[in-house]
Amino acid sequence: MTLTELRYIVAVARHRHFGRAAESCHVSQPTLSMGVRRLEEQLGVVLFERGHGEVRITPVGEALVAQAQRVLDEAERIPRIAGQYGDPLDGPLKLGAIYTIGPYLLPWLIPVLHERAPRMPLLIEEDYTAGLARRLRSGELDAILVALPFDEPGIDTRPLYEEPFVALLPAAHPLNEAEELTLETLAGDDLLLLGPGHCFRDQLL
Repeated sequence: MTLTELRYIVAVARHRHFGRAAESCHVSQPTLSMGVRRLEEQLGVVLFERGHGEVRITPVGEALVAQAQRVLDEAERIPRIAGQYGDPLDGPLKLGAIYTIGPYLLPWLIPVLHERAPRMPLLIEEDYTAGLARRLRSGELDAILVALPFDEPGIDTRPLYEEPFVALLPAAHPLNEAEELTLETLAGDDLLLLGPGHCFRDQLL
């Protein structure tokens, strides 16, 4: 059973004539007649009573033609539904960001996204890296903004930008004269770091 065969029986029921039905379907009459006969044999019923002049539809034919029309109507909706999702920028973007990035990057990012994809609603969630990764794997989020390195199996990572780590020191601290600081030079000092769960803390430690 094919959509083409369903179109054939709907056309025959509408025109009550195999020749006119074939013409409306843009096929030859033998092609249409063969398709109708094949469908009748497959279903084990007679849809039309052939005779001289007008074709008469059987009771089971009326029921099946009505169902065939519903199937064809629904089939026509498929391209329209697909078209609604054809542009990936039409649907919502569920974006996650770590707490230390969101307040600084998102105020710049949101206007750019709105300009380039005005029909794409932006849904933003902030969390620690572990929570964002879990929600990304589960499909709750489409993309996340985290600090590298970020090694998760099955997740593609793309660097967006680089920025250096800096240390804030008291004005009178002797290390203020150093051109570059390393973790070794800071090892003897008390450090004020972000709390547990922040990836920047993990990178330093």
